Amino acid sequence: MTRTAITTIRRLFRWPGRGAPVDASALGAAMIAVPMVPGGFLPAGCGVVVIDTGGRTRRAPEGSRLQLAPGESACVFHPGPYTADLAPFAAAPEIGLQVSFAIDSPDPRVAQQRFDLFLASEAQGPLALAHFCRAIEAALQRALAQGNLDLPPCTSPAEWNAFRAGFNQLLYMRFGVTVEECVPVDLGASVDFAAVLMARTLAQQQQQQQQRAPAAAPAPAPVLALAAAPAMIAAPDPLADARALRRLFLELPCVMRALRLAVLPPGLPLFCRHQDLLRRLDLVSLAVSVMPALALAAPGVALAAHRQLRRIHHSRRAVAALDEAWALLARLQLSGGARRESELDPLFDDAARIVANLEYELGERRMAAVDGAPA
Repeated sequence: MTRTAITTIRRLFRWPGRGAPVDASALGAAMIAVPMVPGGFLPAGCGVVVIDTGGRTRRAPEGSRLQLAPGESACVFHPGPYTADLAPFAAAPEIGLQVSFAIDSPDPRVAQQRFDLFLASEAQGPLALAHFCRAIEAALQRALAQGNLDLPPCTSPAEWNAFRAGFNQLLYMRFGVTVEECVPVDLGASVDFAAVLMARTLAQQQQQQQQRAPAAAPAPAPVLALAAAPAMIAAPDPLADARALRRLFLELPCVMRALRLAVLPPGLPLFCRHQDLLRRLDLVSLAVSVMPALALAAPGVALAAHRQLRRIHHSRRAVAALDEAWALLARLQLSGGARRESELDPLFDDAARIVANLEYELGERRMAAVDGAPA
């Protein structure tokens, strides 16, 4: 057979090329998930999440060669277990919790696994164990600071069990992981207290400078204080805004779905409040879908840099409200045995506050200029 004939046959019949092997040496230790190229075989004991351009996910069959459609990407992950030391209180870094967790097995009752959603919306590229543990630690500190979890000194067995139940449900709803073990530990030997004090001092000085900056601005035009100080304006980060909006776009429908399926006691007033929250969340999700571009005040009109920073600030605050929504869903599922409406009143009050924060932050993210100030 001539070389020309061989070339013609190869053009007619395109066999899928063998992809580069995945470096799985760090999986299960320092790395939780790494990107995977098409054509490669799935490593033993690992799972693969395929993500399309719209953020929808699916699990690839185990032991098969990975085939991706145009626009799809894939991440291979190790289910664990993993062990990490967390500091539940930022003001007391020597008090720690040693947590052992694993990625939850696929639930056939749901259309999308929570960990798959985390990879699609938050993990940009490889997911390191240290980065994932920092996110867990931030969620734990936020829940304790807001009073959603309680971990008092000299915790009794009943208080510890209540904390463990809330912590387990928080990690399952927020990250899709299951806590296998959680014990108190002393982190004093591994904490650099000098660095901690230095970081606190720098943070206090920065906060004081930000508080003094508006007072030094001209009194007749306080709205333009940010525009009048170009040295204080950093360059906008479009990637941070895009990541925040991607999280809101992908996760808000899942929050609505979980809230819609919540088990509630019978009663017309509670039903009306539930429906009102769903209606407002639906409008919030619609607002995210039609959010204007970061750099445009109007079609063909560029937006000033300090206004872009303002938009990024509000999109990040909306993501913080989204994290609170996931924590609220965890508390709502723990209270599934509530028999009276009065037992759920605090949760629905928090839900109304979170939805109001989402409405406000996304409304401010949409605005091109403050009233009375040029864009």
